[in-house]
Amino acid sequence: MFWKGNLRKMATEPELSTSNVVSYSWNGADILENKSPIDPEGWIGQDIEINHTGRIHCVVTGKRIKKAYGEGMCYDAWRSSPHSVESVIHPELSRIHEGIALRDKEWEEKHHNQPHIVYISQTSGLKVGVTRETNVPYRWHDQGAIGAIVICKTPYRQLAGQIEVALKPHMADRTNYRKMLAEVPFDADALDEAREQAFEWLGEEYESFFEEISQPVCIQYPVIEFPSKIQSVRLDKMPMLSGRLVGIKGQYLIFEDGCVLNIRNHAGYEIELTVGDSVQ
Repeated sequence: MFWKGNLRKMATEPELSTSNVVSYSWNGADILENKSPIDPEGWIGQDIEINHTGRIHCVVTGKRIKKAYGEGMCYDAWRSSPHSVESVIHPELSRIHEGIALRDKEWEEKHHNQPHIVYISQTSGLKVGVTRETNVPYRWHDQGAIGAIVICKTPYRQLAGQIEVALKPHMADRTNYRKMLAEVPFDADALDEAREQAFEWLGEEYESFFEEISQPVCIQYPVIEFPSKIQSVRLDKMPMLSGRLVGIKGQYLIFEDGCVLNIRNHAGYEIELTVGDSVQ
């Protein structure tokens, strides 16, 4: 199989497959025109080759750029796009529920003035996070979480961010991608215990937002082998990547030799992808 196009982040299905594994879609575009999605699960166990043509196109404007900002944007788009507004990274800064937009009122109403959840996920360890309610379970899939449990549900983003900030002194809010890509057993008891501890840390101030009934969610990925050593690859520095694909987890392709490629971080990059017998 041969595929050529500009990369976009991989999408997932909300429900796990019949084998209880996350189902992925390989997405891309001809500059800005979306290509038909492909199921990449059949690539696992096969040799694949990825060649970066040297071209990057802004995912917003389509213009050719030398360097991508955010997730595939040119500098001007990154400075003006609602996708890079401060409240994306720092939810506690959102003020759209007050009618105050930081960048784009319509977009912030749609994405931030909506019900949000605060959760604990098991990635490289246990971490606290925030996402829009409609973004569950996709956010967990993107993180490569093998488990997750909901702590709180809030009517808008800022409040969820404030709860996350209150928990940050006690819990991590970042993932170590190397440990996330290792084989880690799902620990439902640890998620349950962390949730109960979070309730104690938050106390009465946020008690009305506690999600009283929430079960740990177990998530599995299409991985047939976990390498012992991990080396993250950037196509700017290594434009040709080839080898046996042994899995997909989070937004990463995992190769047998331990090389991993974060597809989301390469949005806008034009590549040529060869799978199976056509690989040289």
